[in-house]
Amino acid sequence: MTRPTTVGDRRFIMGPEKVRATILATGAETDGRFDLIDSVLPAGSTTPLHLHTRYEEHLYVISGSLTVWAGPDTLTLRPGDYYRIPTDVPHMVQAGGEDTHALNVTSPAGFAELIARAGTPAHRAAPAPEVEAERFMAVTTELGDVVLGPPGTTPGRAGRAPGRLVLRGVPARPGLQ
Repeated sequence: MTRPTTVGDRRFIMGPEKVRATILATGAETDGRFDLIDSVLPAGSTTPLHLHTRYEEHLYVISGSLTVWAGPDTLTLRPGDYYRIPTDVPHMVQAGGEDTHALNVTSPAGFAELIARAGTPAHRAAPAPEVEAERFMAVTTELGDVVLGPPGTTPGRAGRAPGRLVLRGVPARPGLQ
C-alpha cells in the first residue's frame, strides 16, 4: 500500500504561458504503469507541436475546452470529454477562451518526470523563459519526446514554414528544420 502524499511539493509552473501542473501520481507510485497530472492551462495557451516516443497521452477535460490537433484529427474537447493520443503521433493542444482544467494520464509513466525535472516549483518565482526552455528541451529529448514545431504549429502545418523551428528562443532538435 502506498502512503498518501501531499500535493504542495508536486505543484509546478510550466513554460512562459504559466501552465499550472500538479503531479497526482508518479511512475514510482504506479510501478511505471502510468502517471496522473492535474493541470490548468491559461486561456488561449498552446503546446509546441510534439510527439511522444515512449508513452501515450490521455486527456480528460474537467472545465473549459481544449482543441487537439493529433495526426489527421482536429477536435475540441469540452467538460467530460476524453481523448487518447497514441505514441509517435504529432500533436498540439490549445486551451479555449477561458482557463482549462484537465487531467492528463500518460501510459506508461513519463510526463510527470518531465514536469518535475523541467517545471518550476509553484512556490518559487519562475526563471527567465530562455533558461526554462533550455532545461525543457534537454529533459524532453532525454525522455524520448520530440518537439516538431513552436507553440501554435499544427501537424498539418509542420515543415511548411522555411527556416529553423524555434521553441521560445531554443532551436528544435537537429534535422527538424
